[in-house]
Amino acid sequence: MKKSIKKIEFKPRHFSQLQFIALGFIIMIFTGAILLNLPYASKDSNSIGFIDALFTSTSASCVTGLVPADTASHWTFFGHLVIITLIQIGGLGFISIGVFFAVVLRQKIGLRARGLLKESINSLEIGGVVKLTKRILYGTALIELIGAVFLSFRFIPEFGLINGIWYSLFHSISAFCNAGFDLMGDKYGEYCSLTPYCSDILVNLVIMFLIIIGGIGFVVWDDVLKHRFRFSKYRLHSKISIVMTIILIIGAGILFLITEKYTVFAGMDIKTRLLAATFSSVTPRTAGFNSVDTASLSNSGKLITMVLMFIGGSPGSTAGGIKTTTLFVLGAYVCAYIRQTHGVDVFKRRLAEDSIKKAATILSINLFLVLTAAVVISTIEKLDITDIMFEICSAMGTSGMSTGITRQIGSVSKIVLIVLMYLGRVGSLSFALAFTRNEKMPNIMQPKEDINIG
Repeated sequence: MKKSIKKIEFKPRHFSQLQFIALGFIIMIFTGAILLNLPYASKDSNSIGFIDALFTSTSASCVTGLVPADTASHWTFFGHLVIITLIQIGGLGFISIGVFFAVVLRQKIGLRARGLLKESINSLEIGGVVKLTKRILYGTALIELIGAVFLSFRFIPEFGLINGIWYSLFHSISAFCNAGFDLMGDKYGEYCSLTPYCSDILVNLVIMFLIIIGGIGFVVWDDVLKHRFRFSKYRLHSKISIVMTIILIIGAGILFLITEKYTVFAGMDIKTRLLAATFSSVTPRTAGFNSVDTASLSNSGKLITMVLMFIGGSPGSTAGGIKTTTLFVLGAYVCAYIRQTHGVDVFKRRLAEDSIKKAATILSINLFLVLTAAVVISTIEKLDITDIMFEICSAMGTSGMSTGITRQIGSVSKIVLIVLMYLGRVGSLSFALAFTRNEKMPNIMQPKEDINIG
C-alpha cells in the first residue's frame, strides 16, 4: 500500500505586504553585493571588499548615488551592468518587475500580488493597480528611451557610437530612477559627475526632465494621462505633488542664485548661472548628480541642499525623503492651527485627520534617524560636522550628493549610511509598521487628560 506523501509548499502568507517588500529589498541588495564583490566586477581584478560592495549595491538598489569608489574608473562593464540593473529594479520596485514577467508569461495575478503592487507603487487604491503598473512599466521604458535618444546627440559625437549609446542609456536610466550614478570619471576625472556639462543646455534640460518625471510619482502620471492638462480633475494627491514640486524648484533656484553668487557661481555668465541654479534645485531631491562642485558650496548652499535632500520627491515615485506631501500636510496644519480653523481645506477638499498623524510620525522618525546617525558617525570620524550631516541627509533622502567624505569614512560609518539608504528607500514608517500588529480598538479606553504643549 502506497503511503500518500504530503506535498510541502512554501506559502509566504505569514509575511505582511510591507514585510515582503522590506525583505525583498534586502535580498536584492545582498545579491548585488555578492556580484559586485566578484574580482571581475572590478577593473583591477581584485575584490573591492564586501562592505564597499554592499555599500554600492545598497546605493544602487535604493537609487541613492553615494559611492565608495568612482563608478566609471573602478567597475568593469559587468559591474556597470549589475549597478544599472539594480538601479532599474530598485527604482521601479521589484514587485512591479515581477508583474511585468507575469503579464508577459500570461500568468494570473492574484489578490495578494495586487496588494503587494499597491504598497510597492504607493497606489491610492487596489482597483486598477495592475493596469497602472503596466502603464508605469511601458511609460518608464518610453521615457528612458526618449531621454537616451536626446543624450545621444551629445554623447555619441563625444564618446563614439557604442560608448555613446551605452552612456546615453546608463545616464537616462540613472536620472529617471533618481539614482545619480555616472560614467564620466574615466574622461573627466573621478567623482566629477556632470560638472563638465555645467553650461550644456541639452544635457542639463534632459537630465532635469528625467529627474522630475521620475520623482513626481506614478499616481501623478496616471492623472496626467487620464485628464491631460485639466488640473481641476486631478486627484488631491497629484495637485499637491505638482504644486510643491514647482514651489521647491523655483524657490530653491532663487535661493541658490543669491547664496552662490560669489562662490561656485562666480565668473559664470547668466545662462550658465541660471542652468546651474535650476539644476542645483532639482537634483538634491534624490537625484544625486551635480553640475557644480558640491564641496565648494557655501554653508548656506549646503544647508539648502540638505533641506531639499531631506524633503525628497513625491510618494509612489523613484524618489526618497520625507516626501513633498508630508511637508505640505505639516505646513497646512500648522497654518490651520495658528488661524484657529477647523480642519484643513485645500483645492476644495478636506485633508483626512489621519494624514497629519502619518506626516508627523514620518518627520519624527526621519529626524531621529538623522540625529542618531550624526552622533554615531561624528563620534567615530574626525570630520567636519557639516559634511557629516550633508552625507547623512543624502543617505536618508536617497539623494547621493556628496562632499567627498564617503570614501574617507570607516566600515562602521558606512554601515550606518547603508541602513539609512535602505530605510530611506523602503520608507522608515513602512519599515516600522512592517513589524507591528494591526491596530485593534481596545475594549476599554483610559480617560483623557490634557497636558501643556509649547
